[in-house]
Formats: sequence, C-alpha cells, structure tokens
Amino acid sequence: MLLYVTLGTNDLRRAGAFYDGTLATLGLKRRKEDEVEIGYGAEGDIRCRLWVVTPFNRQAATIGNGSMVALEAESRAAVDAFHAAAIANGGTDEGAPGLRPFHPDFYAAYVRDPDGNKLSAVCERPE
Repeated sequence: MLLYVTLGTNDLRRAGAFYDGTLATLGLKRRKEDEVEIGYGAEGDIRCRLWVVTPFNRQAATIGNGSMVALEAESRAAVDAFHAAAIANGGTDEGAPGLRPFHPDFYAAYVRDPDGNKLSAVCERPE
C-alpha cells in the first residue's frame, strides 16, 4: 500500500549516522544520498522505501504528534537489536521491546530518532 515514507531532519549527517546503525538491524541500508536526503531500502528492492530529508520548504523539520513509522522485523531478536542500536546511535526510548496487547504475537519496540520522529520495529511471528 505505501510506496515510501519521508521523515524530516534538521541535521542530515546526524540522522544518517542514526539510521545507518539502526536500520541495519532490520536489513535496510543506505542506498542513495545527496546534500538534502538519504534513502534506505532492502537488498534487491529497486526503491528506497524510507527517506530522511531536510524539508523542501527549507523550514525547520518538526515531528508529527501522533505520527509513527512501524518497520517490519523478521524476528523478536531483530526488534531487540533495533531498539539497542537506536539507543546506541542517539535515539531515545519510547517503549522497550516486548509483547503488546494488539494480538498474541505482536512484539514491538518504540524509539525516537534524534529529531524526535517516532519509530517502531514489530515482529508479528511466534517466538
């Protein structure tokens, strides 16, 4: 359903360091970059599905209250690694890895990137 997602940043270099280290735990890597944006995608995907950008209008990037990007994780261990990498790379904790009440196998972790954008990694498979 979604083609791609963009998240704003006020410091592209800092954001790149955060996302490089954090998204690698989910099998995503930096695929494209220039002076205003960095694109991330999975190996074999022809598109970057997550873009970190400086806003086109050149105004400060701000977070969306109630907005979050949830990323699929192949395993609960990947969710754990995502959370640990996010914290190690300058993110903040918004919910430690664990089961959530949405259904019996919904295992997730929540973080904010250095700009305050909220992210989640979710594994919906049985342990």
